[in-house]
Amino acid sequence: MYTSHEDIGYEFEDDPKDKKTLKPHPDIDGGWAWVIVLSSFFVHVLVMGSQMALGVLNVEWLEEFHQSRGLTAWVSSLSMGITLIVGPFIGLFINTCGCRWTAIIGGVVNALGWVLSAYAASVHYLFITFGVAAGFGSGMAYLPAVVMVGRYFQKRRALAQGLSTTGTGFGAFLITALLKYLCAEYGWRNAMFLQGAVSLNLCVCGALMRPLPSRKDRTDPTEKDPPGLPASSTESVKSSGHGGRAEEKDGASANEETLCDLQGQECKEQAQPGKNMCALRTLKTMSQLTLRVRKGFRDWYSGYFGTASLFTNRMFVAFIFWALFAYSSFVIAFIHLPEIVNLYNLAGQNDVFPLTSIIAIVHIFGKVILGIVADLPCISVWNVFLMANFTLVISIFILPLMHTYAGLAVVCALIGFSSGYFSLMPVVTEDLVGIKHLANAYGIIICANGISALLGPPFAGWIYDITQKYDFSFYMCGLLYMVGILFLLIQLCVRIIAQSREKYADGAHV
Repeated sequence: MYTSHEDIGYEFEDDPKDKKTLKPHPDIDGGWAWVIVLSSFFVHVLVMGSQMALGVLNVEWLEEFHQSRGLTAWVSSLSMGITLIVGPFIGLFINTCGCRWTAIIGGVVNALGWVLSAYAASVHYLFITFGVAAGFGSGMAYLPAVVMVGRYFQKRRALAQGLSTTGTGFGAFLITALLKYLCAEYGWRNAMFLQGAVSLNLCVCGALMRPLPSRKDRTDPTEKDPPGLPASSTESVKSSGHGGRAEEKDGASANEETLCDLQGQECKEQAQPGKNMCALRTLKTMSQLTLRVRKGFRDWYSGYFGTASLFTNRMFVAFIFWALFAYSSFVIAFIHLPEIVNLYNLAGQNDVFPLTSIIAIVHIFGKVILGIVADLPCISVWNVFLMANFTLVISIFILPLMHTYAGLAVVCALIGFSSGYFSLMPVVTEDLVGIKHLANAYGIIICANGISALLGPPFAGWIYDITQKYDFSFYMCGLLYMVGILFLLIQLCVRIIAQSREKYADGAHV
């Protein structure tokens, strides 16, 4: 089930003695890998950055539709939640179509959701156009951006993920300012229309996600993908289960027989003038596409429910439990901070330098610094990850106690820096399941984060409607977050003890 770190980014070549040797891939940790980082960076700017700026639109929706804070907050939380919840299903798209085409299609769907939301007549209309449509498109663009960085980097994976995910901070800062300006000058409807046009750049980012070429692709340039298929087989996230491999062999032989039959029919048709060759070629292309879809679904299904199921890994299950509570505390700060500063009569100071911008800017440095520290050979990435989590949960508990702009600014800076651990999530996920299962596994993790993001802001809004305070919502979310951290920490200690016992037993036998 697990993939060795040393196997990532290397290919086997035959030496004169018929032994297999490892040759490093030229694009690993360099070359086109940095273009992938740049592409992923802009995906984070346009997807996650825009979602962190939804507090601006939330205020506009409250004034426009005159609904409760709890109901209105569902629009933002639906968009953020669905972006992450659809992760496991996006893994199926990646297995079938590849990262490049998944991201391109996601960019079109996301832009369409923003544009249609400009014509909203009610909050319930926004649930469909912005929450569901734009959220689903964001998810289709986001997961490939994370997976592609993991495929192109080996030694500097934490740093590469840190650099690419800094786009969230840059996006939150830039798009917050952009949406404020557009709403003030043109109204929120035109602002959403223009933001939809900007979101089409996700298609450009997706086009840059070139599949990592295999050795076969480099040595035999005349061999091409079947017509109508959007990616090479290296884009697939394959399962390592024995049953899955047996099915692949049987399916491959059946596929070859089908294609040979179709090619034989095509030769016969060429000998018979007047026959419709176009229809036969279309039939062959559709057959190849069907086989690709079936194989992608088989790989996806095996990763979740087959013999190589990720849920047999208890540490990974604990990680999912942590993810269920981790994201809501961070999200409610972004969504409700514009409202909180109004309640504390701090709007004048906040307009000079918004608190959400403080989080966004420090968040950038947090991701880069934590990524560099985690890549140091003498430091465990898990230690950095857990320390950042503890700092974030303490900041969430302290936030309701601050009623001055200076106090809130300090706490927001702590939240921004400690939340930089998001850049380490793909790294610790890969550490648990291996690079081959990264797409499926990370899809599950962001799905759990999506459930947290989906329920967090409405929960905070409902508590405010009852108590006229946001304090209790931060306390409750922080408490649940702490439970998730402790559960993860306990399971990590159990794994360390088990590994120590195995080493001791091996030493005793020696």
